[in-house]
Amino acid sequence: MPELIKLRWEAAPASGLPRSAQRGCDYDAYVPDRLTDRAFTFRAETAADIADAERAVERLNADARGLADSEAVARLLLRAEAVASSRIEGLEVGGRRLLRAQVAADLGEPAGDVGAVEVLNNVEAMRWAVDDVSDADAITVDHLRGIHERLLAGTALQRHAGRLREEQNWIGGSSYNPCSAAFVPPPHERVPELLEDLCAFCNGVALPAVAQAALAHAQFETIHPFVDGNGRTGRALIHVVLRRRGLAPTVVPPISLVLATWSRAYVDGLTATRHRDAPTSPAAIDGVHDWLELFAAATRRAVDDAMSYEQRVREVQRAWRERLGRVRAGSAAARLIEALPGAPIVTVRSAAALIGRSEQAVNEAVPRLVAAGVLRQSTAGRRNRAFEATELIDAFTDLERRLASPAGDTRISAPRRRVPHRRAGGPAGN
Repeated sequence: MPELIKLRWEAAPASGLPRSAQRGCDYDAYVPDRLTDRAFTFRAETAADIADAERAVERLNADARGLADSEAVARLLLRAEAVASSRIEGLEVGGRRLLRAQVAADLGEPAGDVGAVEVLNNVEAMRWAVDDVSDADAITVDHLRGIHERLLAGTALQRHAGRLREEQNWIGGSSYNPCSAAFVPPPHERVPELLEDLCAFCNGVALPAVAQAALAHAQFETIHPFVDGNGRTGRALIHVVLRRRGLAPTVVPPISLVLATWSRAYVDGLTATRHRDAPTSPAAIDGVHDWLELFAAATRRAVDDAMSYEQRVREVQRAWRERLGRVRAGSAAARLIEALPGAPIVTVRSAAALIGRSEQAVNEAVPRLVAAGVLRQSTAGRRNRAFEATELIDAFTDLERRLASPAGDTRISAPRRRVPHRRAGGPAGN
């Protein structure tokens, strides 16, 4: 059974809070059921939705040959996922700005774009979670703390990085106290045991991977174990589970891009899992099924748009080859065409490292790529010469715009969240 723990909030002496926020109040902190103590059974329609979502992810990894053969596109989709996960929490950084900040960081320039640094942290945390945590023998609380530590590194909240909270937090209502909060997570004393249970659940194999990822994410958000960055850490956990279970060995579907669009349904779905009765009660079962069906639908939509994006990338690459004419296999130009989807903004140095060729070879290839319209010269950081694959950045922008529209087309339904503007003269209908 879940618990509602009745607590009292009082303003600390000399807190400096406004007078209206200093009044004490009683509130209820919610402690969820342990996941490892529950036996989950799914009604037929929910099981069918989960199975469809799993087949879609398998198809994305097996049938999208351009993605399966190119880790570059997979990396860009992972970056899109990290950007969207940040946007859910209000970190608004466009793809081009983020890519330029990444190049500047790789050149060792001081971080001048604080917003981009936070999103880049999310990219790194997501990458580490997918590549490293997923390969561990078992997911541990230290792994969750490691993801969080990477998220907050170098930010104003760095002192909280990787540290479980030691105070009460809450969601919604006033920022001063939990008196009018929409939801109050468990008291901090209960967090370690709940996270141990969550990790044990994530290490199991009894449930379908999509269902396991959905339930693990919902439980993590309910525990809310950190002072900040819970949403981003919890969304990274989705992909740890999917990769660890072998469902997404190469390509991570950008599920957070869909959840960011369905933000109201996303919050409602999480809320539905926080039942007040026994886990076998009709309300508890319905809440779990509603969340699983929403999550499965978001997964299918993410796969569909990822495959459309992958097709768009292949079309761009095919057009490049036609404009370039004959290109020697294995040359710097040929290797750059394959690698640019994962790094649409490069310097000569970063391009050389990316394709395993000398800087001289890249310097010889770049003018030809610029002349063919594959690359356009720009700057990165203060004064470093960089080159942008504008058609790929436009495709990335269109992916974000399409996934921000409930209908998948901004001409039919407007974006539900802020998205980058389409470049003038770019393709319409996304």
